[in-house]
Amino acid sequence: MNWYFAYGSNMNPARMQARGLAVLEALPGRLPGYGLCFNKRAMDRAPGRAYANIQHAREGLVEGVLYRLESAREMTKLDHFEGTPIYYSRECLPVRTAHGVQAAWVYIANPAFREEGLLPSQDYLAHLLAGRGLLSEAYYSALAALPFHPD
Repeated sequence: MNWYFAYGSNMNPARMQARGLAVLEALPGRLPGYGLCFNKRAMDRAPGRAYANIQHAREGLVEGVLYRLESAREMTKLDHFEGTPIYYSRECLPVRTAHGVQAAWVYIANPAFREEGLLPSQDYLAHLLAGRGLLSEAYYSALAALPFHPD
């Protein structure tokens, strides 16, 4: 399977390109039954900083970018950047698109690296905001209003 759903910094197409990932298509995606949170400890940054994660939320909806990658090899590249299987696990979840439901790989932070009370850095949030063209205005506005770590 060559579909990947990004809800964090990989919503930024420039980040995907800089990581050398071969993307054939990028579509708006919706993941119902989940909520976006920032409880994944950023191991490569100062304490208190977070990366994006998702968690079950009955009435929740996570918006993001659904990428169709050139081949399954691209997921192996992503595993390296995401620190899988140590920091994140990779699960196949149903993502809604304008064309129906598409099974896609989604990264979820492993429990050992989750912590409450963390905040994303401003530069990290900028990566999420770079996905603006594929997000609803309400979702984008909610992301733009999030608090960030006072670096």
